[in-house]
Amino acid sequence: MANPRGFMETTQRETAARRPVSVRIMDWKEVYDKRDGATVARQAGRCMDCGVPFCHQGCPLGNIIPEWNDLVRRGEGHAAIERLHATNNFPEFTGKLCPAPCESACVLGINQPAVTIKEVEASIIQDAWDNDWVQPQPPERITGKTVAVVGSGPAGLAAAQQLTRAGHTVAVYEREDRIGGLLRYGIPDFKMEKGDIDRRLDQMRAEGTRFRAGVNIGVDLTWEALRKRFDAVVVATGATIPRDLPIPGRELSGVHFAMDYLVPANRAVAGETPENLIDARGKHVVILGGGDTGADCIGTAHRQGAASVTTLAIGKQPGTERSDAQPWPTMPTLFEFQSAHEEGGERAYLVSTVEFLSDEDGNVCSIRVAETEFVDGRRVPKAGTEREIPADLVFLALGFTGTEGDTVRDQLGLPIATQGNLERDNDYRTNQPGVFVAGDAGRGQSLIVWAIAEGRAAAAAVDRYLEGTSSLPAPVHAHERALSL
Repeated sequence: MANPRGFMETTQRETAARRPVSVRIMDWKEVYDKRDGATVARQAGRCMDCGVPFCHQGCPLGNIIPEWNDLVRRGEGHAAIERLHATNNFPEFTGKLCPAPCESACVLGINQPAVTIKEVEASIIQDAWDNDWVQPQPPERITGKTVAVVGSGPAGLAAAQQLTRAGHTVAVYEREDRIGGLLRYGIPDFKMEKGDIDRRLDQMRAEGTRFRAGVNIGVDLTWEALRKRFDAVVVATGATIPRDLPIPGRELSGVHFAMDYLVPANRAVAGETPENLIDARGKHVVILGGGDTGADCIGTAHRQGAASVTTLAIGKQPGTERSDAQPWPTMPTLFEFQSAHEEGGERAYLVSTVEFLSDEDGNVCSIRVAETEFVDGRRVPKAGTEREIPADLVFLALGFTGTEGDTVRDQLGLPIATQGNLERDNDYRTNQPGVFVAGDAGRGQSLIVWAIAEGRAAAAAVDRYLEGTSSLPAPVHAHERALSL
């Protein structure tokens, strides 16, 4: 059992140190220093092993957090990774990229800083890789059934690994030239270096999963042809249609969607020479949108040597503590201070973007903005408060509106819901027998932990469809929502 006095003996929350800003903006390596084992064990010892551990509810994967916290406290790293892998295929992804709804639900967080669950998780998997504890788990039997997984992000990879281990022959299709989906080219290396993806893919290949990169289903191979080749198909293509801002000047050169900036930048870091690379060196950069994607743009612009970086958000600046409207154990909306924000730049809230202004050559040169006011519940520019902000590059990081579902709709007849996602039932099934939808393609833009949970649950649904029953875990139903919603 946990140390009953651990949370009283160690009351302070201590997380891993980040490398100095002046050093880390000179490279693309991860911002965190190696975690100190003694500190991690001490922080894990703060876990109370509650009678009702709400962190389970906060985590869509149902991670058995108190158990592996106590194993870390006792120095039993091999047992800890076994417990962690029992519910999470890729803890190195969630340990670095997940916003940790489990910590928002931590019971200790009622009157103390929550347990550093995310850091403990990242430490467990790092120790496991360092000690060669992560090994392939090939199936004990082959079923003879075949499954195609379209999309190689966290949902697709989780579904593929589960189905392979169940004995099915699985092929993962990815339209990009390398496997990994958003993890590969959407996430900068300073948040997660790509070696984390590559060694997982090596494990999956050793287990029997097959990968087909550079194949755009619906174009290179029709959905009908794919369905005929395989006994089941899992659509895990994500929600990749960016939200636009149709205001005057949107067509100007220099105004880009965030992913049109991040993807070529990540390719360049990987050693490629992308033709469409956008270089922020010496330029005034303005980012619209204050979420994770916006922060990724901030860090990328700093490493490219931008002259200035400004982030604008139309909403109010969130508070630093929970509001009464978001009580424990829900996931509150709080003012975020990510590593990229430490590196410089300005952040402004309640700013409405009115117009992109042009120079004589058709390039954006500044943005006209105004204060935001609320009229009948709508956020609108306040008359008489207009001003201009210099801008050589503008990146729209305003979220995503749905999946690119035209080909699957036209070729397979899968309906698209009003919110832009592919329709499915509570067991991830579509209106076409043997076709399932997992991850953001079905639920809309969400968290990486939800993508992995849906991939695992969809795999169980596919397994039941093929075999009549399944022993694979199904942590979530398709229509579940996070505690924060």
